Amino acid sequence: MAEISINGAKRTSFGKGASRRDRRAGLVPAVIYGHNAEPQHVSLPARELGTALKSSNVLLNVSFDGKNELVLPKSVSKNPLTGIFEHIDLLVVRKGEKVTVEIPVHTEGAYDKDGILEHVNNTIEVEVEATSIPAFLVLDLTDMPAGTSKTASEVKLTDGMTLVSDPALVVVHLSERSTVVEETPVAAAAEAATPAADAAKE
Repeated sequence: MAEISINGAKRTSFGKGASRRDRRAGLVPAVIYGHNAEPQHVSLPARELGTALKSSNVLLNVSFDGKNELVLPKSVSKNPLTGIFEHIDLLVVRKGEKVTVEIPVHTEGAYDKDGILEHVNNTIEVEVEATSIPAFLVLDLTDMPAGTSKTASEVKLTDGMTLVSDPALVVVHLSERSTVVEETPVAAAAEAATPAADAAKE
């Protein structure tokens, strides 16, 4: 997967007031942690961060205070009304180490068109090398009959990847369409029509 470089700045002021000033200046307060090191507090440009986070499980190469840290976004906080980033937690990763992440599942293949496809879980949790996280995984639905489900155990994993989610976790379910058709009672309809016809003749 691609790494996105982003320039940050070390934070020296903390608290709600300092965080508000950062956000007004177009910056996002962030904390970098992991590998038993002391947490590092930085500010990142909101626009660049927003662009980077459009990719699932993106790796960020953050430059600040004369050094670089390779990190994986773990927790992103946004204002529910404005959508503005309020805070982000970043996990330090090293090339070659494995991390546990949730990866989107895409479906492919022609399934029974008499069924209605329901996406029960859009992601599954896996353990994978930090620098080899795919954008998505694939679940093949070829010839899937209506009334059946596909589980996490059936998602195609990449080499070196291990499933963390419950193998029985339902990812998609193909519901059967209802075959019950409401029938209009013919006799009742005819009886209702008779008085109306008689009235028209009078």
